[in-house]
Amino acid sequence: MVIPHLHFDGTCEQAISVYETAFRTTAHIVVSNRQYGSDEDGIAHAEMLIHGQRVMLNDRFGKKDTNTDIAVNLVVLFPTAKELSDCYEALREGSTTVDEMQKLPYSELFVQFIDRFGVQWCFMVE
Repeated sequence: MVIPHLHFDGTCEQAISVYETAFRTTAHIVVSNRQYGSDEDGIAHAEMLIHGQRVMLNDRFGKKDTNTDIAVNLVVLFPTAKELSDCYEALREGSTTVDEMQKLPYSELFVQFIDRFGVQWCFMVE
């Protein structure tokens, strides 16, 4: 099993809220740093299901100086163009478009972008 783990730099709680709305899901585990006895704000560990895939999130390692330059792109397959468009609209604010929304030979609708939290997404209709 491979589980995507998204690292933020103090914006994990905000990202969880935005992703819950966009993907119509709920984080089923959210543990704050303070619950571990830390004086720091932020999320130590969180988990949610995005389209049935377990995704972990936290505020650890989101700083560029403890990070690698490895590019990771999370691909989400949608059953319909409307569902893709609705989710993209919920995440679009503050994002950077990598590939405009378009039809491709292998997908009815496709868009690739980096959201306001620095996570790169590729949305496709299966």
